[in-house]
Amino acid sequence: GILGIQGIIAYEWRVAIGEKTVSLEEFKKLTDLKIPLVKIRGQWVELHPEDIEKAITFFETHKKSEMFLGEALRLGLGQEQSPVGLPVVDIEGEGPFKEFLDALLHSTVTPVEQPSSFSGTLRPYQLRGLSWLSFLGQYNLGACLADDMGLGKTIQIIALLLHEHNHNPTLVICPTSVVGNWYKEIERFAPSLKVMVYHGPDRKADNFSSDAHTYDVIITTYSLARRDEHQFSGIEWEHIILDEAQKIKNPWTQQAQAIRKFKAQNRIALTGTPVENRLSELWSIIDFLNRGYLGAQKEFHKKFALPIERYHSPHHSEALKRIVQPFVLRRLKTDSSIIKDLPEKMEMKVFCNLTEEQATLYEAVVREMLEKIDNSEGIQRKGLVLSTLMKLKQVCNHPAQFFHDSSTLHDRSGKLARLEEMLDEALSEGDRALIFTQFKEMGTMIQSYLQEQLDCETLFLHGGIPQKQRDAMISRFQENKAPLFVLSLKAGGLGLNLTAANHVFHFDRWWNPAVEDQATDRAYRIGQTQNVQVHKFVCIGTVEERIDEMIEQKKELAQKIIGTGEAWITEMSAHDLKQLFQLRKEMGGF
Repeated sequence: GILGIQGIIAYEWRVAIGEKTVSLEEFKKLTDLKIPLVKIRGQWVELHPEDIEKAITFFETHKKSEMFLGEALRLGLGQEQSPVGLPVVDIEGEGPFKEFLDALLHSTVTPVEQPSSFSGTLRPYQLRGLSWLSFLGQYNLGACLADDMGLGKTIQIIALLLHEHNHNPTLVICPTSVVGNWYKEIERFAPSLKVMVYHGPDRKADNFSSDAHTYDVIITTYSLARRDEHQFSGIEWEHIILDEAQKIKNPWTQQAQAIRKFKAQNRIALTGTPVENRLSELWSIIDFLNRGYLGAQKEFHKKFALPIERYHSPHHSEALKRIVQPFVLRRLKTDSSIIKDLPEKMEMKVFCNLTEEQATLYEAVVREMLEKIDNSEGIQRKGLVLSTLMKLKQVCNHPAQFFHDSSTLHDRSGKLARLEEMLDEALSEGDRALIFTQFKEMGTMIQSYLQEQLDCETLFLHGGIPQKQRDAMISRFQENKAPLFVLSLKAGGLGLNLTAANHVFHFDRWWNPAVEDQATDRAYRIGQTQNVQVHKFVCIGTVEERIDEMIEQKKELAQKIIGTGEAWITEMSAHDLKQLFQLRKEMGGF
């Protein structure tokens, strides 16, 4: 019986000669012939004495006949070198194990039907996702559903809960911003499920353990999973489902460590970005799902992270992809075989000039900070680099943001002027737009400026907005009562459905493609009927343009496995930092 990644399987080694495999006994008979050319099942093959020697040595030192399922998969899929230098080329199964292995490695899982109690219609790719989740669950194997944003990861999970008729409750852990969304989606698609929201000051902490078993689903937040760890750790959960699972990307945080202790039959991670910055994040998610499958973190770093991140090794990238693929299901909206009824998404850079005031400020900041950076080292140097980056972003946005002085906004920022022009044109066509900024202060300025200049209601959502007011804003925008919606990237970057928008503006750049794409997907998701235009603002000749160029150069690797944050900038040499920060007037700085 295969129960989890630690399930024990019986095995035997075979030798691959040409395209055929032979047992140890057959191999010895062939080598006893002591001829270089042998005929195996109609095929002539040349045998090299050194390979024969290696194979015999290998068999003599590897006689155990049982291993963990995870170890077998790592060996067979990773195609590693054996200790004697012969490669491991494949893994095959016999009998019932062959059926399991074929389904696992080639996604030939038995289709399941949509549960009769599911209120709605699952799309074909969602039914395939349900079947895949159900298959892995049968064997207590953890699954990472990494579908593109907007493809309906939540409803695939809801369908799974209805399909399985679980005896124990399921625990859903998610960001605070999507607690209400989970409750509403279950209420809509699975009204037969009894749900408890364990959140807020009125949460039912007393008798939680006994009360939990009277519910089908308990929804809570990451912060409460840590704070009320004792409440959750005493229950045997049917499923633990992590929504936005990148929240446990650092396995050493108290939050991640608390969640790892919870007991469950099955574990499922939902994320559109299984890797944001480093491969260690992927390790953390997979290790949560299938403990020990990728080995210890140090071993993983040495075997995969280092060769891929530092040396861009295609061999190691392919090997890692093969190893994790059985447990990660990712479909993209742009794949027409997945979904045919989404409109197009058009992305474009909007290059803005600095005003003379901005350019003067920019040069003053660079001059002052480069001198400080030159005379610092270690943690202090990293802090100075990041603070310089932050100050230059503020200058590129607007001098008033840099000075924090509530001064006049008009005619002082190239970006703000361009945003006004483009929104004026969009509004004249009856369009609606989302405007993302990573700064709450800048969001407030944009909101007041647009309302005054364009004479239209502009909403602003940030982390300090209460849930009730937040829901009212979303409804107002979706019901066409307000055409412009400014959002702080952290508060509005996930968990929202804002398909009323057909324009998305990134006023200042996060410089992480995964994070920006998540924000864009508030509009470009299922339910969108219009083409979506995405505008990414970049100030010409500044650090914004230089980093944008560097991200473009790295994008191919980022799309394969690795994302790009901002911490890498702190490792640059003094010369590279100077090139990065300095204003290039020949590029039309102002």
